[in-house]
Amino acid sequence: MDRLLPSQVGTGSTFVDYDAALTALYPQEAAAIANARPKRRREYANARLCARRAMHELGVPPAPVVSGERGEPLWPAGLVGSMTHCPGFRAAAIGRSAAFAGLGIDAEPDLPLPQDLLDFIALPQEREQVHAFTRAAPGVCWDRLLFSAKEAVFKVWFPLTGRPLDFAEADIRISPGSESFSARLLVPGPRIDGERVEEFNGRWLSHRGVLLTAIALGRTTRG
Repeated sequence: MDRLLPSQVGTGSTFVDYDAALTALYPQEAAAIANARPKRRREYANARLCARRAMHELGVPPAPVVSGERGEPLWPAGLVGSMTHCPGFRAAAIGRSAAFAGLGIDAEPDLPLPQDLLDFIALPQEREQVHAFTRAAPGVCWDRLLFSAKEAVFKVWFPLTGRPLDFAEADIRISPGSESFSARLLVPGPRIDGERVEEFNGRWLSHRGVLLTAIALGRTTRG
């Protein structure tokens, strides 16, 4: 993740689940998954292990990360961040809220989406883009990358607005050569430091069978 985000962002990631992550949970974190299935408990605990690593990298003390009503992570005061997990990979990214209005990261297996899911998440122009890239560069599952980018957009959007964002409310444009993407919001965007944000910009990477996407939404003023 550090290859996709500014140096001012702390990151942590792992391709291995550690059993010790479960015993390292804070009491309120452990209570939140006390009745969860073992798979969910491993995902939850190792994502928070990554969050603690990101906090250390950022130079802030470790702290619990509980979840909100929609499962979103609730960060300590003064921080913004994002977590993600997919089969075989967990990650977290954290920044100071004085520098960043929001962060969004997502990880997905580099495997094709079912066609019906692509039809559900993608605008017509996005499907055309996916099909063109698939013909030109079949080494990347562009449909899955589109899905991941939309997930990263949502993870920035929701903490800023408190509102859901439909898949059809952001138009993703992927740039294969620069490993970047843009997301044009098709609904009024959040106001950051008094300015309306109409587009998010991010980066992507294919690594060890995992597709990674990341957005760092900086502030227009620093305070």
